[in-house]
Amino acid sequence: MARERDVAVPAEAGGDARPPEADGDARPPEADGNARPRPLRAHLWRLGGWLAVVLGVIGLLLPVVPTTPFLLLAAFCFSRGSPTARAWLVNHRHLGPPILRWEREGAIARPAKIGSVATMALVFAVSLALGLPPLLLALQGLCLGGAAVFILTRPDGTA
Repeated sequence: MARERDVAVPAEAGGDARPPEADGDARPPEADGNARPRPLRAHLWRLGGWLAVVLGVIGLLLPVVPTTPFLLLAAFCFSRGSPTARAWLVNHRHLGPPILRWEREGAIARPAKIGSVATMALVFAVSLALGLPPLLLALQGLCLGGAAVFILTRPDGTA
């Protein structure tokens, strides 16, 4: 007995008279590891990648905005939507080394560690000076402390 999904709907009834097997593989394109991303998805991944690059570059100029996490996000987005943009990013003279260091070794350069932890301490000091409520200070201290421990426990990597 044929399963319901294998039954062809006649063309007169608004269907295609061919059974599903006639169309070849009935799997969705995502099921094939070699399938290209859908155009809309690729555009969204590229958009996310460029947005992350912009935020990363802003992070180079403003000490309270992180750079490397945004560059890592950009590399990930580009790997999904634009291999060409990813190649440009990881081969960039200034933006590429932290990405490659993280991908190869899970490492954060020592100057970046020092800058990150110093910025976290400065932000917490400003919060104290502003007299933020104790609960908010405790939450901020917990988050910043956890981030600092994570950063400081990563290897320095090769220069």
